[in-house]
Amino acid sequence: MAEPMRKDEAHELVNRMPENATWDDLIDEIYVRQVIEQGLSDSRAGRTTDVNEVRRKYGLSE
Repeated sequence: MAEPMRKDEAHELVNRMPENATWDDLIDEIYVRQVIEQGLSDSRAGRTTDVNEVRRKYGLSE
C-alpha cells in the first residue's frame, strides 16, 4: 500500500526543482520518489529477493 502524501514533502520537492523545470520533470521526480518509497517499504517488510536468485533467474553472471 502506498504511503500517504505529505504536503510539506511535496512542496519541498517542488521548491528544490530548478526554475526552468517542466511538468514532465516534476512527474519524473514524483515517480522516482514513489518507487524509492515503495522499495524501502518492501525492504522493511522483508519482501525482497536475494540478488543471486535474480541473477540465476535471468542468466546473469555473479
